[in-house]
Amino acid sequence: MRVTVLTGGATAERTVAFAGAAQVVSALRGRGHTVYVVDIAAGLLAEDDEGRLLRTEVGTTPPGDLAELVAAERHMLAEELAGLPVVQGADVLFLVVHGGAGEGGLLQAVLEVIGVPYTGSGPLGSALAVDKDLSKRLFRAARVSVPEWLMAPATPEEIKKAVGWPAIVKPSNGGSTIGLTLVRGPKELDAAVRLARQYDDEVMIEQFIPGREVTVGVLGDTALPVGEIVPRHELFDYECKYTPGMSEETFPARLPPRVAAGLQEAALAAHRALKLGGYSRIDFRLAAEGDIFCLEANNLPGLTGTSLFPQAARAAGIGYAEMCERICALARNNRSPGKG
Repeated sequence: MRVTVLTGGATAERTVAFAGAAQVVSALRGRGHTVYVVDIAAGLLAEDDEGRLLRTEVGTTPPGDLAELVAAERHMLAEELAGLPVVQGADVLFLVVHGGAGEGGLLQAVLEVIGVPYTGSGPLGSALAVDKDLSKRLFRAARVSVPEWLMAPATPEEIKKAVGWPAIVKPSNGGSTIGLTLVRGPKELDAAVRLARQYDDEVMIEQFIPGREVTVGVLGDTALPVGEIVPRHELFDYECKYTPGMSEETFPARLPPRVAAGLQEAALAAHRALKLGGYSRIDFRLAAEGDIFCLEANNLPGLTGTSLFPQAARAAGIGYAEMCERICALARNNRSPGKG
């Protein structure tokens, strides 16, 4: 199989994408597939570029100024990507990108025009999943419980009435908990909103749900075993996600069968509500009283060495390389517009 991995991009999750791509490339080449790598902000990577960029370590902080890469990515998507022979000649395009144009539907729309099968969800599902405000509305319509929320700007009085203190302040379009703050009271609000706005113009203020952090991967039409995350920090932040040893992750989670089944059912409902395709990961909070709250959907879950989706697959008896091949097979078997 000829696979071209599309990765990199011009977002704060660029290094996360490269780390996941390093794993995918190694796994697929190890199974005998022909694999090329394209940075959607820079083009086809030569062997030396692969060695420099495809590092398995993510680091403890996201990359800095990306202004030049943003312009380069726009040019790539508008002018160059469709003309690359490794894109046109691929059996499948494997997307390992996070945030921005790569995950939010623009790249997917370009690939629909190119006509080569690609992994993950279509343009509509991708756009819905990345927009946390819209996705929460659709979860509610599908009877999947979510924390209360409102969008900035909001006064402390409005926040107290709608979601209470403490509250989560985060970019409405983004991932890897970049720009997220647990705000304990009005005095911390302005700084948290300013931080979130560094990564997105739209900022969400969300009810904080004390409880257990759990996640469910969806592969095809199947919910994978539930996982539980216990971070060393108060929140499952960027450092805890991508630094080995900074969180304890258990797959399958130690939960009563009824609770685990309820989480899997809610994950499938959330996946379908957003018209996601191929695979996804749905994150939840499990309150002490047993109530389930859906936090968000990840339409292109992380695939690094510490990422949750591969751990869920492994708990289902699916090794990393087989997981990648199954994701490719799902893409090749579903070429219809929207991919939902």
